[in-house]
Amino acid sequence: MQTLSSSHGNQATHRPTRRVSDAPTRMFHWLFAASFLIAYLTAEGEQWRLLHVTSGYTMAGLLVFRIVYGLFGPRQVSLKSLWNKVSNAPQWLRSAIGSPSVAGMNWRQGQNMLMALAIILLLLMTIPLTLSGYGTYNDWSDFLGGEWLEELHEFLGEAFLMVVLTHLGLIIGLSFLRRKNQASPMLTGRVEGAGPDLVKNNRGWLAILILATVLAYGTFEWQQSPNGLVSPGAISSIGEGHDDF
Repeated sequence: MQTLSSSHGNQATHRPTRRVSDAPTRMFHWLFAASFLIAYLTAEGEQWRLLHVTSGYTMAGLLVFRIVYGLFGPRQVSLKSLWNKVSNAPQWLRSAIGSPSVAGMNWRQGQNMLMALAIILLLLMTIPLTLSGYGTYNDWSDFLGGEWLEELHEFLGEAFLMVVLTHLGLIIGLSFLRRKNQASPMLTGRVEGAGPDLVKNNRGWLAILILATVLAYGTFEWQQSPNGLVSPGAISSIGEGHDDF
């Protein structure tokens, strides 16, 4: 009897799952997020400048990958699929307004629409964000006149952060409402539920290639700079800050 009970318990804990996100998409997501976080945290201070710039260039490179992958990759990550989710917004709003009750609304479609909108905004905003950063780093303001380019870069960085926080807030809110971690597909690539995998090929090799490329670029920039990506002043300032406590 104990053996039967133990076997039944093991079957109950192993729920069926299906793959909804491949490894390259997840790798892009986390590297892109980490690059922006590093770039944002190192935006102030000359001693962090090279690390800030390297992180910004990494974001630009990852954007290029995402566009190419969205054009030639699987249907689930296509740019057309993202746009189709957003383009259905008017139809969803009309159905939501005409719905006799809140429970009758198609909340899953609305969730997918908002998620796709956040992704599209972040991808689009990366272009002017990195271009303005490139111009600021290469002193375009010297011949363009004024400091408006640097101010534009700072404004875009703050706007980018607001979209990121909104995206995170949406994920957290939906996780509480649905009582299910909505971020897990970007961690494991799978969701609970029976049925075939929506993404047939995980393409782990491509995810490893993306990570290796980012690490190789960071190593290259570090080797090119005599002081590395962080100047000695940054390290000493951190030490001085700790001495104050």
